[in-house]
Amino acid sequence: MMIALKIPTVCALMSAFALLICVGCSSDDDTVTYDDVLEINDNFDLDRNSWQGGFADYDVGEDDLFELGFERTTLPQPLDTDQMALKLKGTNRSDDLFMFLKKKVDGLAPNTTYNARFSLEIASNVADNLVGIGGSPGESVFIKVGSATVEPQKTIVTEANRDIYRINVDKGVQSNGGQNAVVIGDFSNDTDQSVYTLKTLQQETDMVAQTNANGELWLLVGTDSGFEGTTTIYYNEINVDLQLNRTAELPQ
Repeated sequence: MMIALKIPTVCALMSAFALLICVGCSSDDDTVTYDDVLEINDNFDLDRNSWQGGFADYDVGEDDLFELGFERTTLPQPLDTDQMALKLKGTNRSDDLFMFLKKKVDGLAPNTTYNARFSLEIASNVADNLVGIGGSPGESVFIKVGSATVEPQKTIVTEANRDIYRINVDKGVQSNGGQNAVVIGDFSNDTDQSVYTLKTLQQETDMVAQTNANGELWLLVGTDSGFEGTTTIYYNEINVDLQLNRTAELPQ
């Protein structure tokens, strides 16, 4: 005796069979792809572009004494005051003040190595070859760039019975870089005039940038000062090229 199946029953059986086939197979289309190059070109005419300011290497409770400040503001005269920049200011009373900017980048390949290269445009009012307490106000204020898998932030450590703010990543000390930062120049303005002048600093060689398990990394830019006086720096542009290192195995 022949059994006639109703059309809805036939359609249901065919759908179930198709589902079993799909479950049992895999496709290369499931592979996640990532851009080889990410270019970050930030100016600050509209907003901060997610950059945040911070300070480290000074005694806890002495923010006012160090006259610390971070803001988005216009470039100083005689520069174009219609342009906006990020301003960091501090008076170095510890002979080791670190003033920094940080920004989180996401959407990258997780647990993956990138090659990073920075280019900055800053405004400096310090002429070349000046002499100051502890060091030159220009050549002893070192510009550093770098990256980290964790958010760079100040933490409290106790040294010689003093509570001091230190940054939680290895940026090195003054003229020396560290695991998470390298020196790319100094704060002198490349002139013989102590007036605000735009200066471009470019990284000569790539540095390694490592993402975390969420495909994130933090960018870091800052001044590491040996000059025991006031430094006021304006960041007019921050440009970073991140090149995917395809010699390492990429996650699927």
